[in-house]
Amino acid sequence: MEAATAITLNVNGDSMRVTVQTLAELVAELGHGAATIATAVNGTFIPAAGRAIVALSDGDRVEIVSPRQGG
Repeated sequence: MEAATAITLNVNGDSMRVTVQTLAELVAELGHGAATIATAVNGTFIPAAGRAIVALSDGDRVEIVSPRQGG
């Protein structure tokens, strides 16, 4: 079995080393699996249905935003 290659991502402004390959895997690894969130990679919005096909690369900027209630 081949070892997973680690990449460095900028997630919400913080540098992070991960071994995930897709945005969906990253979202799950960070504990947002079933949560309602918005995601973007390198400034491009990625809908929930597209996260499994978005491959992440070393140096990508990922934004994960959850809605807030109140005002």
